Amino acid sequence: MHTPTASDRWITAARRTAVGVAAAPFALATAMTLVDSYRRRGKRRAVSFPTDPPATVPVGDGDVTTYTFGTDLYDDMLAAIDGARRQVLFETYIWKGDTTGQRFKTALEAAAERGVEVYCIYDSFANLVVSPRFKRFPPTIKVLRYPVYAAGWRPFDLRRYGRDHRKILVVDDAVGFLGGYNIGDAYATEWRDTHVRITGPGVWDLKRAFADFWNLNRRRRIRASERPLLLETASTWEPTIRIHRNVPRLWMFPIRSMYLEAFARASRNIWMTTAYFLPDQDFVDALTQAAERGVDVRLLIPAKSNHVVADWISRGYFSQLLRSGVRILRYRDAMVHAKTATIDGRWATVGTANVDRLSLQGNFEINVEIIDPGLASALEDVFRLDESNSLELTRSEWEARDIYRRFTEFVLNPLRPLL
Repeated sequence: MHTPTASDRWITAARRTAVGVAAAPFALATAMTLVDSYRRRGKRRAVSFPTDPPATVPVGDGDVTTYTFGTDLYDDMLAAIDGARRQVLFETYIWKGDTTGQRFKTALEAAAERGVEVYCIYDSFANLVVSPRFKRFPPTIKVLRYPVYAAGWRPFDLRRYGRDHRKILVVDDAVGFLGGYNIGDAYATEWRDTHVRITGPGVWDLKRAFADFWNLNRRRRIRASERPLLLETASTWEPTIRIHRNVPRLWMFPIRSMYLEAFARASRNIWMTTAYFLPDQDFVDALTQAAERGVDVRLLIPAKSNHVVADWISRGYFSQLLRSGVRILRYRDAMVHAKTATIDGRWATVGTANVDRLSLQGNFEINVEIIDPGLASALEDVFRLDESNSLELTRSEWEARDIYRRFTEFVLNPLRPLL
């Protein structure tokens, strides 16, 4: 029988210590999430935050309408579905089985019953808690349920693990919607998000985006609900509107590149709103370099989001940002879920991609890039209104934070690459 030597004991102790250090961030993140979930349980409350009515500006040969309040957006989306004559393409990440979710389901069913071709896509993982009964649709509606596990027999193929985080509605050839809003009661009144409605040639690119996703992910079976979606698209396009799609299956992630190129061109201001700020170092460097060359860089994030761990990890970037002159604004009283940015009064983007690795280098996402002074001005007005409901984090306040907060940030730091 082998008697452990002092060297063996040291090796064993070192291994246990290494395992403990590696496990600590995950254990802390799990504990924080459970505690936060318990505190939130059954505590829905009325919230109040400033909003403006939908604003429409002409862009190219069409219009773009900006929505910052869910009820306004849902009313117009449902009106568009009710007015559909030929086709409805509907895609969402979360689709709650509540009153709002049922309104959309009923409208889509009614459209299909009157002969409109209706296609629906939703992410199965995001809707695991939704009643299976709600997720049953009549055969008149063609439904693609993006699977919880999409890798199949290719478990090591990282291209197959992205979620479908997109939110799109296209009706006929007339109108398209995209942005950050999911479908549900809470999003209608309790969350501050941003969506846009597009008319004109830009609608064709949204139709192509939907069809490409459907055809890439449909099952190869000969059933009406799973046949290829073929579109006769126009050969014209709107040069001021560009649709960018992250497609992990094809290893395509243009949204991150879109941001980095726009930051590099900025000369006056970069105003960005994001629900979760967990970027890679190149993204942080692009913002800090802009601030250091005199650009007015402002980052608006929730004071407290619906993901407590993401909040804590995002703070790990604050020191570098504040030192370079980036202003950090924390939105109060409500969850700000928007994914928008404006630059120099000419460039703007609205979409579904958060500033984190899951969105920029993992999920199916879609953002619209619009180069138009009118729309940029409208989104700057939205930013100013949100800023009026925010508290700015100063450098002195940040540097004065207590040891408990510094320790928590340090322990969670290794999780950055995973989010």
